[in-house]
Order: sequence, then structure tokens, then C-alpha cells
Amino acid sequence: MTGSDRHERLERTATPGPLNSMQHWPEAKRPLRIVVNFLVVWLARYSPSLRAKTWLLRRVGATVGEGVSLGLTATPDVFWPELITIEDHAIVGYDATILCHEFLQDEYRTGEVVIGEGAMIGAGAVLLPGVEVGAGAQVGANAVVTRDVPPGATVAGIPAEPVGED
Repeated sequence: MTGSDRHERLERTATPGPLNSMQHWPEAKRPLRIVVNFLVVWLARYSPSLRAKTWLLRRVGATVGEGVSLGLTATPDVFWPELITIEDHAIVGYDATILCHEFLQDEYRTGEVVIGEGAMIGAGAVLLPGVEVGAGAQVGANAVVTRDVPPGATVAGIPAEPVGED
């Protein structure tokens, strides 16, 4: 699949010591901020109103364009929702996950996730930190997007790879 390596765009934060990086989450983000983000994301996940979902996600810092549709239980990143950009008229399907962070043993990484204008993210898909899904691209259901998806491309699978090309 073409596209740049998402790893080049990730910010890395070392967490030295005997504990894994997830044990350091209160140092990464204020606990009260995470509680507020969690409650807002939970409300957005279960709200049947697309307008309410958009309004709620904007309150926690996500950039959400006009006419964006998020399916029931679509889950934006709770720790770093401000790193999410969903451009106009994109669709994020049922139970899809947008991750802007990954906790590893000795570090955690954060990266912006951009979903382009008119892109479609299938049900249950997972977008990893630092990926960009181009305008008009399609991500199949249950795909794991580990690399950028070019505009207009269709990807599916684990990891997501182009489909329908000769």
C-alpha cells in the first residue's frame, strides 16, 4: 500500500523504570481530563443523534467537519481526542475505533489521525495513531489500518491492504 509510514509522525515519550508505560498514564494526561473525556466519549458513542455526537466530540477537542456521521458505539480516542480530524461528510461505521495513542513497555506514542472528506470507515475497523485516510477512501469492516490510505483507495483486512486493484 502506498503512503508514508505513520511511525514517522508519532511523538514518542519515554517512561523509564520498572513499570510499563500504561502505568504512567496519570503523568501523560491529567486524570480529571481523562474522566471528562471518557464521559463525553461514552455519551457520543451511545447517542442516536449525529448532531449530538459531533457537538460532543468538538467539546473535547476533536476537529469534526460538516455532515460527518458516526455510527453507534464508534469510539474516538479517550486520551487524545484533540488529535482526531474527521473531514466533511466522512462516515465512521458502527463500533469503529480511532486510536491516537499506543502504550508500549518503555514508551507511549501519540499521533494525529485524519479521516479525509467523504471517506468511509467500516464497522469494527481500527485506525492506529498517525494514520491518514485520504478523501473518498474506503476502509473495510474489521480492518486494522496500520498505514496511510491514499485518496479514493479501498482497503480491507488485517493489516489493511488495497483491494479491487489489478
